[in-house]
Amino acid sequence: MDSQIKHDALTPEEMVDKAGSIAVNKAALPFLNLLPLSFLGGTYIAFGAVFASVVATGMPDVWPYGIIKLLQGLAFSMGLILVVIGGGELFTGNMLMVIALAQKKIGRLRLIHNWLIVYIGNFIGSVAVVLMIILSKSYLASKGALGNLLVSTAIAKVQYGFSEALLLGIMCNIMVCLAIWLTYNGRTTTDKILAIIFPITFFIAAGFEHSVANMFIIPMGLLLKTFDPQFVSSLTLDLTQLTWPLFILRNLLPVTLGNIIGGSFFVGILYLWSYRKY
Repeated sequence: MDSQIKHDALTPEEMVDKAGSIAVNKAALPFLNLLPLSFLGGTYIAFGAVFASVVATGMPDVWPYGIIKLLQGLAFSMGLILVVIGGGELFTGNMLMVIALAQKKIGRLRLIHNWLIVYIGNFIGSVAVVLMIILSKSYLASKGALGNLLVSTAIAKVQYGFSEALLLGIMCNIMVCLAIWLTYNGRTTTDKILAIIFPITFFIAAGFEHSVANMFIIPMGLLLKTFDPQFVSSLTLDLTQLTWPLFILRNLLPVTLGNIIGGSFFVGILYLWSYRKY
C-alpha cells in the first residue's frame, strides 16, 4: 500500500519536464492572448515596485539599511506572486523557455517571438502604471517623499557601468527564475507563494537589477521631469544623467542581457544539463 503513495512534490528531474511542457504552452499562445497577458505582467511588477517604494518611504532615518531592504523585498514579492498565481507573462521568467528549445520542443523563432512580444507588453504595462501614478499624483504621498524616493532611485540606476549592470542583471534573474522554478514543485497556492518570497526578497535586498522593474522605476523619474518639472526641480537632485538614452544604454540594455544570461543559462540550461537523460 505504501509503495503506491505518490509524493506531492516533484523531483528536480520531473520539474525539468514540467518546465518544458509549460514553455511549449507559452510558445503556442496567440498574439491576442500573449500581448494582454504581457501587459498584465508589466503592471504587476510595477505595482510590486510601487509597494516596495511606499514601504521604504521615510524609513532611512528610522530603520537600519538591512531591515529596510528586507521589507522592500517582501513587498516587491507581491509582483511575481500576482504574475504566477493571477496569470501573466513576464519576460524575465520566460527565460526558462530555453529548456523546451534545447529539448527541441519549440523552435528558435517561436522563442524569439514570445520573448519580443512579452518584452514589449511588459514595457507598455509598466509605463501605463507610471502614467497612472503621475496623473493621480500618488507620488506626492508623504509630502512628496515618495516621489523623491522614486526619482532618486531612477537616478541611481543610470549610474552603473555596462559590466556592473550586466552582472547585477545576471544575479537578479538567477533568483527570479529560481523562484519560478521552485513554484513548479508546488501544488497549492500557498506552496507557490512561499517559493516566490525568499528568492525575490533576496534579489531586492541585495540590490540586483530587474529589467521589467526598471521599465517602471526609471521612466517614472523621466516622465516626472516632463509632467511635473516644478516638483522635480524642488528635489535638488542632479538630473543631468536621467535621460532616455542613458536609461537604455546604461541600464535597460545591459540589465536585459544579464537577465537573459542569468535565467536561461544559470537556471534553465544548467538544470536541463544536470538532469539530461544519457
